[in-house]
Amino acid sequence: MESLLQTVLSLLALPEYGLLTVFVVSFVSATLLPLGSEPAVLGLIQLNPEGYWSVIAVATVGNTLGGALDWWMGYGASRVVRHDKPGSAYGRALTWLKKLGPKACLLAWLPIVGDPLCTVAGWLKLPFWPCVAYMLVGKFLRYVVLTVAFFTGIRLLH
Repeated sequence: MESLLQTVLSLLALPEYGLLTVFVVSFVSATLLPLGSEPAVLGLIQLNPEGYWSVIAVATVGNTLGGALDWWMGYGASRVVRHDKPGSAYGRALTWLKKLGPKACLLAWLPIVGDPLCTVAGWLKLPFWPCVAYMLVGKFLRYVVLTVAFFTGIRLLH
């Protein structure tokens, strides 16, 4: 198992594959798997500052497509499992999400709750394309704010 992990990591080495690595890591990190895309994004920008907007765009697209996959997984699950438990915290959360609608996907960038939020949007059968549009905006703004804050912090430390 360790050799498989080492092989995958070497295949995704930033200096060699750059944007492809950022895309794959951003996509996978937007699924329910516990992985963060921030180190790949920040690392590639550090290695290639003139490619800033390309990295942000690729990370945003990859992360949004991962969120769209989450939406489809939730949609598929809703067809199999009953999901109405009124009165519980779960029921109140579903009511809140239904009321907010696709705009809730603007919060898809949040750590811990963002990816499940996309899944629940699919579960509730919220409209796919508006959800994806809100995911895209939220994830784009997150990468911009994250990188600006990180590199500003680095400059202030020097």
